[in-house]
Amino acid sequence: VQLQASGGGLVQAGGSLGLSCAASGRTFSSYGMGWFRQAQGKEREFVAAITWSGGSTYYADFVEGRFTISRDDAKNMVYLRMNSLKPEDTAVYSCAAKYRGRQNWAYWGQGTQVTVSS
Repeated sequence: VQLQASGGGLVQAGGSLGLSCAASGRTFSSYGMGWFRQAQGKEREFVAAITWSGGSTYYADFVEGRFTISRDDAKNMVYLRMNSLKPEDTAVYSCAAKYRGRQNWAYWGQGTQVTVSS
């Protein structure tokens, strides 16, 4: 699976941004998908995930209901809608994939920069 994230940019605090992740491969629907972020000087952290079936979603505590992850298997796409953005959300956001039943995020895409100004 090859992944490519897009949609990052500069937004003011309180604003919204939508990220997209395009995946290659014919078995996209068999992969759980996730979003991670890494701020400058910090370790990468989990943001959100959606199961291969799309039946369950998971979010980091700091999301606090502001973000929504979704997927469109017909388009091989996963999305992250981010609302009420804060300056501390500034980071490079990357998407990742893991085959159903597996624990490790085996596939990673290049990230997209999100900058939230105060």
